[in-house]
Amino acid sequence: MTLLSGGRPPSVGTHARKGLIAVWNIFHRKPLHLQKVTTGRFEIEQSGQVAYLEYSLAGNILELTHTEVPKGLRRLGLASALAEYALQWAREHNLKVDIICPTVRRYVEQHPEYSDLEMH
Repeated sequence: MTLLSGGRPPSVGTHARKGLIAVWNIFHRKPLHLQKVTTGRFEIEQSGQVAYLEYSLAGNILELTHTEVPKGLRRLGLASALAEYALQWAREHNLKVDIICPTVRRYVEQHPEYSDLEMH
């Protein structure tokens, strides 16, 4: 990078001043394709408490990020039910799944019939 006198960078393009030339082509940007991202939760309500699996959906990628089951609802299979529902929903909607949540990861390891949905 060549700086002009005064310590300021030249404007984008070719600029000559006092014999110094700077050519900057690094600022040409490709147009960005905006993508709608939806976030939400798959939920199961029981006894006034809610177990949930958080997700975000962008294009054809369903990102499964976090499962939370209240202490009073643990050991009832709700985390597995949430994972199964989310994976079935992804299959029905022709989505690929990016699994971030360790609970969902374990579920897929135990149920390889869903492994084809996972991004690689």
